[in-house]
Amino acid sequence: MTVAAPVQPPKPEEVSSAKRRIRRADEGPARPVAGRRRAGFVMFLSILPFLVLVFLFSYFPLYGWIYSLYDYRPARGLSGSEFVGLQWFELLVGSPTQVSQIAQVMTNTLAMSFLGIATSVLPLAFAVFLNEIRSTWFKNIIQTLTTLPNFISWVLVYMIAFSMFSTTGLVNTVLLDSGLITIPMKFLDTDQNIWLTMTLWSIWKGLGWGAIMYLAAIAGIDQSLYESAKVDGAGRFQTMWYITVPQLMPTYFVLLLLSIANLLNNGMEQYYVFQNAFNRNTIQVLDLYVYNVGITGNSLSMATAISMLKSIISVILLLSVNALAKRVRGSSLI
Repeated sequence: MTVAAPVQPPKPEEVSSAKRRIRRADEGPARPVAGRRRAGFVMFLSILPFLVLVFLFSYFPLYGWIYSLYDYRPARGLSGSEFVGLQWFELLVGSPTQVSQIAQVMTNTLAMSFLGIATSVLPLAFAVFLNEIRSTWFKNIIQTLTTLPNFISWVLVYMIAFSMFSTTGLVNTVLLDSGLITIPMKFLDTDQNIWLTMTLWSIWKGLGWGAIMYLAAIAGIDQSLYESAKVDGAGRFQTMWYITVPQLMPTYFVLLLLSIANLLNNGMEQYYVFQNAFNRNTIQVLDLYVYNVGITGNSLSMATAISMLKSIISVILLLSVNALAKRVRGSSLI
């Protein structure tokens, strides 16, 4: 009877060598370290111009915050201006008149922002219904006509509004000629419903442009979902409600969170061209107020202080929304 020789256990160095071979087989052919570094450097060079632009237009201007610490006069320059420390920040909260004015400005800003957030569902609904149009040429015409206003400057928009809704405009002329009114109605020279009016103009200008992202998201929906729904007997409105809309919700919530983070950033072009002596108190949002204080009021240091506080609050809002998105959605925005 032959006795089998005992099996010798593999040596540690043999086990390590075998593990390395298995790891290399899983990872594929090894790539030289120098090649990886070269590829990474090439990728860095490809994004370097954009990093430079971001630095020049987003970070370098932050140097201007130093003007909030001086009583800056353009004729004297920064070196010839008096250093006042936090005087402008104290003035923002120390003067009852200033506090009242800023409170009104913040009310206007938040009202415009919340109206914009409340109507942010309209581009989504427009994209859903536009996608249901079967005629390609008619769909393209509608999309083109609703997207074009986005490329019209607010100055031209105001020219359109003035030609139509001024006291001598088209609407008042038609109403006067038809005998419906005897005195021209003031659509622009009034502070009544100014928040709603500005929101409607924003919707008219940005509806088609805002729907483009949702149309792109609709194009990426798995078509097998629609085919399965048709097999189950679902109609067009059922597929819209139970397939298209739920698939667009992630995109909508990301844009919604970004809108909340930009709560104080209304821009100033729209409100600047529509402002007048009648609606100045109710149309003046924070960005326009900074412009009026700095340029019209010739107080660049005060305008810098207000803009600085606005930027800090916006960053806090962005970080808060990012934390909320991470908790609710499981993934953050930044």
